[in-house]
Amino acid sequence: MPSLLNENPEEVSTFVTHLECSYTGKQYPADQLIGLSEAGKPLLVRYDLEAVRREFSKDYLKKRVGEFWRYRELLPVRQAKNIVRLGEVMTPILLAKTLQKDYGCGEILIKDEGRLPTGSFKARGIALAVAMAKELGVKRMAMPTNGNAGAALAAYCNAANIETFVFCPEDTPKINVKEIAFFGAKTFLANGFITDCGKLVGAGKETMGWFDTSTLKEPYRIEGKKTMGLELAEQLDWRLPDVILYPTGGGTGLIGMWKAFNELEAIGWIGSERPRMVAVQAEGCAPIVKAFEEGNRHAEPWEDAHTIASGIRVPAAVGDFLILDAVRESGGFACAVSDDAINVSHKECAEKEGILLCPEGAATLAALKQELSSGRIKNHESVMLFNCATGLKYPMESSHHKIDLTREINFEWVRDC
Repeated sequence: MPSLLNENPEEVSTFVTHLECSYTGKQYPADQLIGLSEAGKPLLVRYDLEAVRREFSKDYLKKRVGEFWRYRELLPVRQAKNIVRLGEVMTPILLAKTLQKDYGCGEILIKDEGRLPTGSFKARGIALAVAMAKELGVKRMAMPTNGNAGAALAAYCNAANIETFVFCPEDTPKINVKEIAFFGAKTFLANGFITDCGKLVGAGKETMGWFDTSTLKEPYRIEGKKTMGLELAEQLDWRLPDVILYPTGGGTGLIGMWKAFNELEAIGWIGSERPRMVAVQAEGCAPIVKAFEEGNRHAEPWEDAHTIASGIRVPAAVGDFLILDAVRESGGFACAVSDDAINVSHKECAEKEGILLCPEGAATLAALKQELSSGRIKNHESVMLFNCATGLKYPMESSHHKIDLTREINFEWVRDC
């Protein structure tokens, strides 16, 4: 009996030409299994954008499923059979009208990435990395994670029949660790930071024969994160907000969106206008903020990193210079917010908008309030915040009340609670 689902996506033309060192510009052949460049820097996928401009039309998108694979011509997967699908969607952009009124500012848009498989935006990058690993014959993958990336890797690798090893700092949220292990990944807790877990992955490459899927240590996760930029542009009818506030740890999404906007301009779908990109970090782990404020292109590793927003607790980012370049080229900035401010914004958005942010998403709202006050964000500017995961994965402050059903109920008390 034939399947009710069509699991064979259409073949489309692909336009990848080569890989390029993001630091030196040296070119490398495409379609090979490779990590960093010879300079030890991230590799970027390059396309024949003139050919894309000639052969790919916005009209094509009208006939395609609402998922990030709809942008296949600007993605590196050659054969459709290697795409791994787990129900990806175009994530909604929500308008925070009450907060906008309260803050007296321009539009506040929230891109809610928690609707993706495994509940976070990590699905974008990991889906591309796993599809390319499948295309290139990889049988074993490994990564360090603060939680959500590991869950996405475990899920997508399971679907692709690739063995998975995931290394987490020992204070990774328990729900994330359980999720990773439940998907079948071999899961390990280590007494260190995510950078220490990354060193474990690197040290085991030769012995274990796994492919290192760490942030920006392979070329394809950035291509998946790039779809956030392609998608928001399409959702806003090929216009862009004035400011994007992005929770920044490894920074793949910020770098990817900046790449997306440049590619969209090159194929004639948007103009030269760009959002100001704002890298949001926590005060307890802010290497990008420090480098930005000191005028440096590279960030020094952050000592004693700590914050409740575990996804942005990254003491050192491989792509630090790419983050800082994008922020500066856009006329944006980097800022840090306190854990207290994150907690306040977390609760405020839930109560006033009915939107349950993750701590990292709450950090962007805290940054918006802080920078409206500082004047670095103007009251007339439209702002997009990224909620990078479902808030259901994270602890929430309880403020419920108990009722004793053996006693008469005082509904005035119920009303006034």
